[in-house]
Amino acid sequence: MVIIPAIDLRGGRCVRLLQGDYSRETAFRHSPLDYARRWCDEGAERIHIVDLDGAKRGEPTHEHWAIVAEIVRSVPVPVQLGGGIRTIDTARAALAMGVDRVILGTAITIASAQAAQIFEALGDAVIAGIDARDGRVAVDGWTQATTWEAGALAAHVEELGARRIVYTDIARDGTQTGPNLDSLRNVAHRVRIPVVASGGIGTEADLLALKRLAPGNVEAVIVGRALYTGDLSLRAAIELGREQ
Repeated sequence: MVIIPAIDLRGGRCVRLLQGDYSRETAFRHSPLDYARRWCDEGAERIHIVDLDGAKRGEPTHEHWAIVAEIVRSVPVPVQLGGGIRTIDTARAALAMGVDRVILGTAITIASAQAAQIFEALGDAVIAGIDARDGRVAVDGWTQATTWEAGALAAHVEELGARRIVYTDIARDGTQTGPNLDSLRNVAHRVRIPVVASGGIGTEADLLALKRLAPGNVEAVIVGRALYTGDLSLRAAIELGREQ
């Protein structure tokens, strides 16, 4: 299982939100580029970046894309980017600046036909992002609830042509209380494509539980706050992920 460190951007800083709440933000002292370099030095195979301001506004943040471009130029591993990417032109612009994969979230629920065209045109370079609280999908940077149930949307995006899903349990995100394995199973069991889990990882025990109990198509997990607080070592997490 691949361990992917997360860098969430808000106001030009590296932050973490608690349960997707923009009023419960923790900002970290070093620059996003410093953290990206640190995670690579500790063995990261890929970095996950989210433009939180862009996700909320529905379009990329110029300042954050400049930071992402600098990170892409400065680290030797692939970078995936989400937040505010809703059109094929925006997705292509992100890929053109060197991002390896883009994450399409809100656009899936508001423009399914357009999302299907993006999946077809860009293939493996696009990940479907599904973020849910209590089983219900939320969009616009987690600020708006929808009527979509997470598992149903997972099956839908596979039909649209998605090759991979990132699934975030919002209620666990930033809490370090362990992943919601039931909600993860609900999503992963509905599809045949790979799933990347996100939300709740706080300890090595959480990673071991995820490896042992998650469905076989859960290929990776995104880890955020626990790395920044020092409660989890990225080096140790990567070693656990590689163990059979």
